[in-house]
Amino acid sequence: MYGKAFAPEYQGQLRDMSVNTAYEDVLAAALERESQAVDEGSGLELAQACLAVAEAYRRLGRLDEADAAWRASYRAARDAGEQGAMAWALWSGGTLARQRGQMTAAVRWLSSARDLAKKAGELIAYGYSVAGIAETLRIRGDYEEARVLHEELLAEARRRGECRHTVWALEGLAQLDRNAGDLDSAWRRFEEAAEIAEAGGDERGLAWALRGLADVMSLRGEHDEALRLLSRAEQICRRMDLTSALAYNRKMRGNVLFRACWYGEAARTYRDAQKMFRSTNEPRGAALAELGLLKSLDKLGRPRPVTERDLRALRDALDSRELRHTRRMVEEAISEMAEIAA
Repeated sequence: MYGKAFAPEYQGQLRDMSVNTAYEDVLAAALERESQAVDEGSGLELAQACLAVAEAYRRLGRLDEADAAWRASYRAARDAGEQGAMAWALWSGGTLARQRGQMTAAVRWLSSARDLAKKAGELIAYGYSVAGIAETLRIRGDYEEARVLHEELLAEARRRGECRHTVWALEGLAQLDRNAGDLDSAWRRFEEAAEIAEAGGDERGLAWALRGLADVMSLRGEHDEALRLLSRAEQICRRMDLTSALAYNRKMRGNVLFRACWYGEAARTYRDAQKMFRSTNEPRGAALAELGLLKSLDKLGRPRPVTERDLRALRDALDSRELRHTRRMVEEAISEMAEIAA
């Protein structure tokens, strides 16, 4: 049995905010609390308020402001001698680094957050930090290490009955299964994640699970149902101001349309996603959207040499260490086109 989802990143005077509060509202409340904490001279309260500010800015896609806020949270926590709050700030910074495609920095900061959280006895911050490391490794392409961490997190989350952690771990494992071609296992994990998230009131987790289910459905040829699930997830993203999640939802819609051979609509959708990612400086998402766009244009009759040139430029722009999996996807597209041409 799982408890209701809550948001432990909202702390101090902000702890009663719902996990599903729209991020513009979170930002307004957190900025007000930050101002009050400065007046009160409370270092811990200031660190907690700045943490919420950082997370709101990050979710809204305002990444430079998020960067300044998590650093301010860390400084306030350090000056107050609060190791637990320092761990939370580093977790926020590591999560932001991953969103920016800076995987090495993400692992470094999340590992520091994990170590500080363990030292401070902050069990939830410890779990969040390990979950962040697992997700970063998975995105980077270190699948075996990511799977071990996700399995450990899932076992611990189930033992503690934590809704959000269970959902995150299931979704991470489902994505690994999907990447390995095991669609049945991926479906079961995404489906369980969606059920737990919905029962626990975790709309963020539900939106990601619906996106995963849509991906598997589309790979099985059930494109209309996949689009329906993505529309439901999009409503959640818009209601909660989940800028990054909305962009990834749009990119997945492009994938579904491409698989359904609706190439013109797929190209338009990928362009939308690309603009969203570029507006928030998310290189991984922008690269994936561009890859989909180039493949769609090729299907629409664009000259093959031009597309191959653009694919090579995209590959060369991707850091092989930071975005290894994304670069490999581009290389596979180049190889496929070369084989067709031959």
